[in-house]
Amino acid sequence: MKVLSDVVIPLITPLTEKDKIDVPSLKNLTEYLIEKKMNCLYPCGTTGEMVYLSNEERKVVVETVVKTAAGRVPVFAHVGAANTADTIELAKHAVECGSDGIGIVTPWFYKLSDQALIDFYIAVSQSIPEDFPIYLYAIPQNAVNDLNPETVQKIANLCPNVTGIKYSYPDMTKIQKFMTVNDGNFSVLVGPDQFYQVSMLAGGKGVVSGNAMVIPEHYEALTKAIASGDNEAAVKIQRRTNMLNEILCEKNNIGCYKVVLKANGIINTAKMRAPMEEVSADDASKLLETLNYLHYNEVII
Repeated sequence: MKVLSDVVIPLITPLTEKDKIDVPSLKNLTEYLIEKKMNCLYPCGTTGEMVYLSNEERKVVVETVVKTAAGRVPVFAHVGAANTADTIELAKHAVECGSDGIGIVTPWFYKLSDQALIDFYIAVSQSIPEDFPIYLYAIPQNAVNDLNPETVQKIANLCPNVTGIKYSYPDMTKIQKFMTVNDGNFSVLVGPDQFYQVSMLAGGKGVVSGNAMVIPEHYEALTKAIASGDNEAAVKIQRRTNMLNEILCEKNNIGCYKVVLKANGIINTAKMRAPMEEVSADDASKLLETLNYLHYNEVII
């Protein structure tokens, strides 16, 4: 089974002015990220506004990315939904359309017991081939429900296709505990970008980064520095990346990604799916002015 590594990109979902999936922009974004040497594409995650997309729209997004990537990089579709039936439907579709694997966030809104979460992941795991890789995904600050290392170990014991986890809460101690699942043979990716370098040194496999859509040069350089063991360079690149990410994430990070991608001619609009707010024209102008002033595409070591 495929295992994710280095920089995984959770794609934004481009929309037309009429609030439809902008397929041409999505194709262009996919090509752009492959050209920038990003390691894996992850459509329909949190950055893709997935909770505001219908199942049919999510299927269109995944199909478009899979067909455009055409095997050049892995595509792991995020299929998590608020209920088991929708998650299974999207998981089966991901298999059928040629995805390389899936990510599954914990169901959201209602607080669930650990056993309910285990039962949820068993149900989805058993609905698809046992050699089709699944990554668990926890973002408790958004989804309410969290995963702990003991529960993850139970899920891994019962679901042979669960190969890793994306953990998006800034708790490095807990992240390191996930690395001990399956006697250390468990793929752990971090969501907080500032943890990329330190998590890799601790035994992690990579980062899932929306910011890397906008500043891919920095993530490529950081990955190379980490792989070569050049810790001095890695520290410098990580710190500059952190600074740029703070600017991108200060207000409405997904909207900011769309503003920059539109300004760079990669997508056609910066439209968000309601009720998500769009970045105001004034804030968009200030964002681009700040980033350009900082020469944000230049990797400075």
